[in-house]
Amino acid sequence: MGTEMVMVHEVPFPPQIITSKPLSLLGQGITDIEIHFLQVKFTAIGVYLDPSDVKTHLDKWKGKTGKDLAGDDDFFDALASGEIEKVIRVVVIKEIKGAQYGVQLENAVRDRLAAEDKYEEEEETELEKVVGFFQSKYFKTHSIITYRFSAKDGICEIGFETEGKEEEKLKVENANVVGMMQKWYLSGSRGVSPSTIVSLADSLSAVLT
Repeated sequence: MGTEMVMVHEVPFPPQIITSKPLSLLGQGITDIEIHFLQVKFTAIGVYLDPSDVKTHLDKWKGKTGKDLAGDDDFFDALASGEIEKVIRVVVIKEIKGAQYGVQLENAVRDRLAAEDKYEEEEETELEKVVGFFQSKYFKTHSIITYRFSAKDGICEIGFETEGKEEEKLKVENANVVGMMQKWYLSGSRGVSPSTIVSLADSLSAVLT
């Protein structure tokens, strides 16, 4: 596979990331908001998966169009909860305090856990650890947050890189919190980035055909 970068809204993403095996960039998009008719972009997102994992775990959606998949929350739930390795790379476009990002993540994860009656003391403690990791950081433009989701043990390693500093890492080991962090980015109509969901749906439709 070529090493030429893929541009996602003027942000370069590698076409492949190697973890325990090579993962391909299969979804891309942004988080944004419209203010007074102006589009303000906050982050660019890349989702990395192994196409053969997708074929194995999501085979029952074979033959569906990208449009079908984009509107199918069950498909994205199966993707998020599937025992397949995933990397979500988030690159900062608009500078923001880490504390602000942490609060967004905390609210999204806590609300999802509470809705499924899974928000207990262990989840609260683990979520506080994640928020604490981001609390003191400043997300300059081009800073990178990487979520590396392992295939089977419900563990996520979060990495944070910013200009001039080595990557800092945090291991999240509560499977419920890890699952909802995946769903924040990968849960179909409730995902934080609709453009990423549409892009993923189109790519995964092609992989499954």
